[in-house]
Amino acid sequence: MTRPVLLDVDTGIDDALALMLAVRHPDLDVRGVTCVAGNTSVDQVVRNTLTVLDAAGAVHVPVARGAERPLLAASRDASHVHGQDGLGDLGLPYSTRQPVDVHAVELMRQQLLVSSTPVTVIGLAPLTNLALLLRTYPEAAAMIERIVVMGGSASVGNATPVAEFNVWHDPEAAAIVFSADLPVTMYGLDVFYQVAVDGDDAAKLAVSADAGTSLIGRLLSGQVDNSRSEDRLLPGTATLGDAGAVCAVADPAGLVTESLPVRVSLEGEETRGQTIVDRRSRAGESDLLGRVAAPRIDVALEVDAARYRRMFLDVACQGVV
Repeated sequence: MTRPVLLDVDTGIDDALALMLAVRHPDLDVRGVTCVAGNTSVDQVVRNTLTVLDAAGAVHVPVARGAERPLLAASRDASHVHGQDGLGDLGLPYSTRQPVDVHAVELMRQQLLVSSTPVTVIGLAPLTNLALLLRTYPEAAAMIERIVVMGGSASVGNATPVAEFNVWHDPEAAAIVFSADLPVTMYGLDVFYQVAVDGDDAAKLAVSADAGTSLIGRLLSGQVDNSRSEDRLLPGTATLGDAGAVCAVADPAGLVTESLPVRVSLEGEETRGQTIVDRRSRAGESDLLGRVAAPRIDVALEVDAARYRRMFLDVACQGVV
């Protein structure tokens, strides 16, 4: 039986990889893709998402435009990582298709309420759209089986020394989602960099006759040079990034998680956006003196990187390598 899923994206390079895997995985039924500002502007995210789905042969999947800025802060992109167009500045032709004529939050609500089985929501971007959904249509939450978030960290950050980009971009939204009394899995930076493809394989994928596989290879090849400045990656490799969160939905047994209290820091120039993961074995003085407990979510701490890498290559890339 296939698992119904909704993807919320800010389509940059690794979101593109995740989309390709999700729509090609036989066990996942992608009911819709919603777009939010993050890696690039929301309008560019929409264009990129349609382009990727065209290459994947998934033109039937509805795409909706969502929030163009965080709940409170200004939008801040990641063009230094994903290029000015969000897809590595490869000069890809834009899709001739248009997004559906409803807001992303409305598309999520519609798809949740018409589904006969609970839906897994995969959040690969700042969580603005999801927070707005939960605040605007709380009745829709009853049809969410689980939210799997690519975001956060139980260790170090990337946007700041302690904050991961998606949570840092809209920490208020992340705080709303994490405290929504729904099952949440945090696929964060602790596992994010471990699922990777080497440069030789990326080059083979890039010359595939299949449009989707070729796009994957070109995107990965463009990221190989970046591995030289990222000490969490082996030189000559490119992380699959967000695609690992889709792997975790399709094959949860490849991920080791622990239910832990997680609080999102909303204050402080140095700490705003940090996911404060409580890994202590017993309560401390602050807790004993009445501090409100942080919500518990499932935090990914270990990943079977070889297993997920193989899944991605076999399914998204159709076994080319």
